[in-house]
Amino acid sequence: MLFLIIPLLAFMCWLLTGRLRQYAIAKSIIDIPNSRSSHTVPTPRGGGGAIVVVYLGSLPLLTLLGVLPWSVTWGMVGAGGMVAVLGFLDDRGHIAARWRLLGHFSASLWLLVWLGGLPILDIAGFSLDLGWFGHALALLYLVWLLNLYNFMDGIDGIASVEAICVGLGATVLYIAGGLPSMLFAPLALAVTVMGFLYWNFPPARIFMGDAGSGFLGITLGGLSLHAAWAAPQLLWGWLILLGVFVVDATLTLLRRLARGEKVYEAHRSHAYQFAARHYGRHLPVTLAVMLINTCWLLPIAIIAVVWRVDGLTSLALAYLPLVVLAIRFRAGGAE
Repeated sequence: MLFLIIPLLAFMCWLLTGRLRQYAIAKSIIDIPNSRSSHTVPTPRGGGGAIVVVYLGSLPLLTLLGVLPWSVTWGMVGAGGMVAVLGFLDDRGHIAARWRLLGHFSASLWLLVWLGGLPILDIAGFSLDLGWFGHALALLYLVWLLNLYNFMDGIDGIASVEAICVGLGATVLYIAGGLPSMLFAPLALAVTVMGFLYWNFPPARIFMGDAGSGFLGITLGGLSLHAAWAAPQLLWGWLILLGVFVVDATLTLLRRLARGEKVYEAHRSHAYQFAARHYGRHLPVTLAVMLINTCWLLPIAIIAVVWRVDGLTSLALAYLPLVVLAIRFRAGGAE
């Protein structure tokens, strides 16, 4: 039954995104290009709401069918809903950065409480329980992930492709790691975003908006922590799969901080944005992200999970070329 329901999520998201696009055009909810934009054509925004509605609607169903604990569902629905509403309000009218951050911490704390905090980590063959310090790190991890996903949603299709690749990659990890019962939550997310990607693929006919990108960030973070409770090595697999976004956003943030810039202000200095301007189109960069995820990060994640190769070593191996690539395309450099 589940394998009959999952494909319907893509159709429902495709249909709802189309309706949202019509509504955005009718109500003039349009993203107008400015000096900080990576696009040149006015485009409807707010399509990520379809992802939020369809995916959150699927979680109680997955729970009733016995493949997802209620604790995860309540955590995801509460946190994802909070982040999506905050993003929607910010899309419609600016919300001060401090209030956005407060909302992000609140949503992340809600999710973390339902998940049980940070589980025992597997580092260099040792099991490490960080206690309350670990829970604080997990809170920062969720807040950073939802914000970096906002930062990285700057060209057509890139945030959608990343979510699809990570969701499908996690599905593969669960099968390879002997935990097939866990695959439905990330698979449902990937399939849902596929319906949205129809409208968001370069050249995009609607943008995701902060409601959708922030939702994807905290959802992926929550799924990764849920996986870590089932098997510690899975957390390393998730961190590897998220590598493209983590490396670009983190390196960009650090370099901007070093120059004393206001990191919460809009900019166009991520590596993927420089790359899009270099190639003159969004499509090559979005496809490159898909290729890196599929041909580089996924195989290393499988090795880390299945062969139990040290997670920190696997992460370093996966991230090193990404750091080189980000530096090559001037991540965080002056515009």
